[in-house]
Amino acid sequence: MSFTDILPLDKWIEFENEIHKKSGLDANVYDINGIRITDNKNWANRLCPAIKATDKGISFICAVANMNLASQVKLSGEPIIEECDAGLIKIAVPIFVGDEFLGTVGACGLLIEGGEADSFLINRTTGIDEEKIESLSDDIKPISNEKAQAITDYIWGKINQFVKDYVNKQHAISLTG
Repeated sequence: MSFTDILPLDKWIEFENEIHKKSGLDANVYDINGIRITDNKNWANRLCPAIKATDKGISFICAVANMNLASQVKLSGEPIIEECDAGLIKIAVPIFVGDEFLGTVGACGLLIEGGEADSFLINRTTGIDEEKIESLSDDIKPISNEKAQAITDYIWGKINQFVKDYVNKQHAISLTG
């Protein structure tokens, strides 16, 4: 089973854009290997593109957070809200059809209210100068715990609806076939 069994690729892109518009977060749909299924990007800040432009940043900050959260939501079957090692919010919502885990919808890139980007860790991991990191992160918007939970609930609700619609369509096909 693939994501396009549930929704066409352009609908997944619309969903990523919708999440970004509602929250300001960078939203992506990931397969079970942590690979984005679209090339769609809506950056939440100026820091993340700089981190992801380095091999170590994408490997040791972004990919680690994606894989860690994906494994947690796969086991729990529930969404999770955490911080990545850079200090930014990371939301992961699982996509299951029955018992089959297809991947996650992830949203990231803002600061949990009262938090700050971890310039030291980012510098040590990526080699990006700390002053540049601070400059790139000085306008990262905060997100409250309540807003983070609300957007997580919204994503979870939409995923559940997409899956329910898919299952109902399959059921209807089997009844007529």
